[in-house]
Amino acid sequence: MNGKLRNMTSLYLKKDDSLLLLYRIGSKVIDPSYTDSAGGHFKKDELNDAETCVLRELYEETGLTEQDIINLSLRYITLRLKNGEIRQNYYFFADLLNENKVVVSNEGKLKWFSIKDLIENAPEMPFSAQYVISHYVKIGKDNEKLYAGIATESGVTFSEMREF
Repeated sequence: MNGKLRNMTSLYLKKDDSLLLLYRIGSKVIDPSYTDSAGGHFKKDELNDAETCVLRELYEETGLTEQDIINLSLRYITLRLKNGEIRQNYYFFADLLNENKVVVSNEGKLKWFSIKDLIENAPEMPFSAQYVISHYVKIGKDNEKLYAGIATESGVTFSEMREF
């Protein structure tokens, strides 16, 4: 292990009982699939501020700003060893302030999925993201807790993070 790190953020926008997912194409890191609503890699000056990174990515990919969302909250952090690097991802969730606003992305095609659809018929997603979304729709959406997950070949194991 060489200690290479890849730090990333993901933001899932919510309205009613739906999540906005992006069919991301052209990524150097993931195959074409449904991912977050917006997200990406940290810049050097953002390494200790995941919220700044996710808000920058939101603006760059959708044109939305912090004023377009409410209830922004870091809910999941995952670790995965892939292609010789440790991938650490910070997953945020937020509500779209104007539920009638049409959101577009320069990174692919956005589509609203009902929570029920995500439980019963989830689209293909990157490995860690599919476990985050599964955990969120079954457990996380009903609380405000922060969870940490470690990825293994058989899935992602989540633990609630508590301050002590």
